[in-house]
Amino acid sequence: MSPPADASQRKPSLPRRLLDGLYLSAAVLAALCVVAILLLMMAQVIGREIGLQVRGADDLTAWFCAAASFLPLAHTFRRGELIRVTLWIETLGPARRRRVELCCLACAAIFLGFAAFAVVGFVVESWSFNERAQGMLPIPIWIPQVSFALGIVLLWSAVLDDLVGVWRGRLPSYELAERERRARGELGQGA
Repeated sequence: MSPPADASQRKPSLPRRLLDGLYLSAAVLAALCVVAILLLMMAQVIGREIGLQVRGADDLTAWFCAAASFLPLAHTFRRGELIRVTLWIETLGPARRRRVELCCLACAAIFLGFAAFAVVGFVVESWSFNERAQGMLPIPIWIPQVSFALGIVLLWSAVLDDLVGVWRGRLPSYELAERERRARGELGQGA
């Protein structure tokens, strides 16, 4: 059996499947955090009606909000659903656009690498000092902070992933996702 002629029909490599699975898993975990927020809010409403207080619900809600904000960033980036300003870059020819994409991705990788280093250091520091949350639930604060660190590290990984891909001559993942949406006739920010 011969391999498919079209590159888009080839089975992705194991590292590609692992990374995409990791990005998707973090996004699913973020969605579960949103469900947890809903359940906590409903428990508070019902508890208020029957005279019960849901202790620590505000703390948990805040932590779940942070997790729901940061965990899906890498998946959102790869799907082309983070806000990007493309008015100028879309007017460039392929060679110039590739150079600008490389520059933008390199700048983002540097910034996110610094942010990831700082955030992971912050979480490690919280862990080493055994810092506790100040609210109703005095749990080790590094536990909710891990979602922030994981989200930033995964976004940095996704940007590096695309930087290497563009360096090797491929289109960035967000551009491929945008083209797929246009081919399906979906209206989006670039349509």
